[in-house]
Amino acid sequence: MFQHILVPVDFSPKNKKALEITLQIAGSGKYRISLLHVVEIIEDTTYEEFGDFYSSLEKKAEKKMAGLAAFCRNHGVEVTDKIVFGNRVQEIMKYAADAQVDLIVMSSHKLQLEEPSRDWGTISYKIGILSQCPVLLVK
Repeated sequence: MFQHILVPVDFSPKNKKALEITLQIAGSGKYRISLLHVVEIIEDTTYEEFGDFYSSLEKKAEKKMAGLAAFCRNHGVEVTDKIVFGNRVQEIMKYAADAQVDLIVMSSHKLQLEEPSRDWGTISYKIGILSQCPVLLVK
Protein backbone atom coordinates (compact mmCIF):
# COMPACT_ATOMS: atom_id res chain seq x y z
CA MET A 1 0.00 0.00 0.00
CA PHE A 2 2.53 2.62 1.12
CA GLN A 3 5.92 2.38 -0.54
CA HIS A 4 7.69 5.45 0.85
CA ILE A 5 6.99 6.62 4.39
CA LEU A 6 8.43 9.82 5.83
CA VAL A 7 8.98 10.07 9.57
CA PRO A 8 10.01 13.58 10.64
CA VAL A 9 11.94 13.35 13.91
CA ASP A 10 12.87 15.79 16.63
CA PHE A 11 14.63 13.16 18.80
CA SER A 12 12.01 13.28 21.52
CA PRO A 13 10.98 9.98 23.16
CA LYS A 14 7.73 10.07 21.13
CA ASN A 15 9.70 9.42 17.93
CA LYS A 16 10.27 5.78 18.86
CA LYS A 17 6.52 5.17 19.06
CA ALA A 18 6.05 6.79 15.64
CA LEU A 19 8.75 4.52 14.21
CA GLU A 20 7.24 1.42 15.81
CA ILE A 21 3.84 2.23 14.32
CA THR A 22 5.45 2.93 10.95
CA LEU A 23 7.00 -0.54 11.00
CA GLN A 24 3.60 -2.07 11.84
CA ILE A 25 1.79 -0.15 9.10
CA ALA A 26 4.24 -1.11 6.43
CA GLY A 27 4.08 -4.77 7.40
CA SER A 28 6.22 -7.14 5.40
CA GLY A 29 5.77 -5.45 2.04
CA LYS A 30 8.40 -3.69 -0.03
CA TYR A 31 8.74 -0.17 1.33
CA ARG A 32 11.27 2.34 2.53
CA ILE A 33 11.39 4.81 5.36
CA SER A 34 12.92 8.27 5.23
CA LEU A 35 13.88 9.91 8.49
CA LEU A 36 14.05 13.70 8.36
CA HIS A 37 15.30 16.09 11.02
CA VAL A 38 14.95 19.82 10.45
CA VAL A 39 17.13 22.21 12.41
CA GLU A 40 15.13 25.41 12.66
CA ILE A 41 17.05 28.48 11.54
CA ILE A 42 16.65 31.48 13.82
CA GLU A 43 14.22 33.86 12.15
CA ASP A 44 15.72 36.76 10.19
CA THR A 45 19.21 35.21 10.26
CA THR A 46 21.25 33.02 7.96
CA TYR A 47 23.08 29.76 8.51
CA GLU A 48 26.39 31.57 8.00
CA GLU A 49 25.74 34.04 10.85
CA PHE A 50 25.63 31.20 13.39
CA GLY A 51 27.59 28.56 11.47
CA ASP A 52 29.47 27.17 14.49
CA PHE A 53 26.23 26.86 16.46
CA TYR A 54 24.42 25.08 13.62
CA SER A 55 27.40 22.84 12.93
CA SER A 56 27.36 21.73 16.56
CA LEU A 57 23.64 20.98 16.36
CA GLU A 58 24.18 19.02 13.16
CA LYS A 59 26.86 16.81 14.75
CA LYS A 60 24.59 16.01 17.67
CA ALA A 61 21.71 15.29 15.29
CA GLU A 62 23.86 12.95 13.19
CA LYS A 63 24.59 10.77 16.24
CA LYS A 64 20.94 10.60 17.23
CA MET A 65 19.84 9.97 13.64
CA ALA A 66 22.27 7.05 13.36
CA GLY A 67 20.54 5.37 16.30
CA LEU A 68 17.08 5.77 14.77
CA ALA A 69 18.29 4.51 11.39
CA ALA A 70 19.88 1.48 13.07
CA PHE A 71 16.58 0.75 14.83
CA CYS A 72 14.85 0.62 11.43
CA ARG A 73 17.59 -1.43 9.78
CA ASN A 74 17.41 -3.94 12.63
CA HIS A 75 13.84 -4.58 11.50
CA GLY A 76 15.01 -5.26 7.94
CA VAL A 77 13.77 -1.98 6.54
CA GLU A 78 15.43 0.15 3.87
CA VAL A 79 15.98 3.54 5.48
CA THR A 80 17.48 6.86 4.48
CA ASP A 81 18.09 9.79 6.76
CA LYS A 82 18.60 13.46 6.16
CA ILE A 83 19.26 16.55 8.24
CA VAL A 84 18.26 19.92 6.76
CA PHE A 85 18.17 23.52 7.95
CA GLY A 86 15.24 25.91 7.65
CA ASN A 87 11.61 26.22 8.62
CA ARG A 88 10.35 22.86 9.89
CA VAL A 89 6.96 22.86 8.19
CA GLN A 90 8.31 24.13 4.87
CA GLU A 91 11.21 21.68 4.83
CA ILE A 92 9.01 18.69 5.70
CA MET A 93 6.53 19.61 2.96
CA LYS A 94 9.34 20.18 0.45
CA TYR A 95 10.98 16.84 1.26
CA ALA A 96 7.68 14.96 1.05
CA ALA A 97 6.97 16.41 -2.39
CA ASP A 98 10.49 16.04 -3.78
CA ALA A 99 10.88 12.45 -2.54
CA GLN A 100 7.35 11.39 -3.61
CA VAL A 101 6.36 10.28 -0.12
CA ASP A 102 3.15 8.19 0.14
CA LEU A 103 2.57 8.70 3.88
CA ILE A 104 3.90 10.92 6.66
CA VAL A 105 3.94 9.44 10.17
CA MET A 106 4.85 11.84 12.93
CA SER A 107 4.49 12.16 16.65
CA SER A 108 2.08 14.71 18.01
CA HIS A 109 0.49 15.56 21.32
CA LYS A 110 -3.04 15.33 22.55
CA LEU A 111 -5.08 18.49 22.16
CA GLN A 112 -6.58 20.07 25.24
CA LEU A 113 -10.32 19.52 24.85
CA GLU A 114 -11.04 22.62 26.93
CA GLU A 115 -9.02 24.84 24.56
CA PRO A 116 -8.42 22.94 21.29
CA SER A 117 -7.60 26.09 19.33
CA ARG A 118 -4.58 26.69 21.57
CA ASP A 119 -2.75 23.77 19.93
CA TRP A 120 -3.66 24.44 16.30
CA GLY A 121 -0.38 26.18 15.58
CA THR A 122 1.75 23.08 16.16
CA ILE A 123 4.01 21.64 13.48
CA SER A 124 2.08 18.38 13.37
CA TYR A 125 -1.24 20.18 12.88
CA LYS A 126 0.19 22.31 10.08
CA ILE A 127 1.63 19.24 8.36
CA GLY A 128 -1.72 17.47 8.68
CA ILE A 129 -3.50 20.35 6.98
CA LEU A 130 -0.91 21.22 4.31
CA SER A 131 0.30 17.78 3.28
CA GLN A 132 -0.58 16.50 -0.18
CA CYS A 133 -0.32 12.87 1.03
CA PRO A 134 -1.94 11.07 4.00
CA VAL A 135 -0.61 11.94 7.46
CA LEU A 136 -0.78 9.78 10.57
CA LEU A 137 -0.32 11.66 13.84
CA VAL A 138 0.86 9.38 16.65
CA LYS A 139 -0.17 10.51 20.10
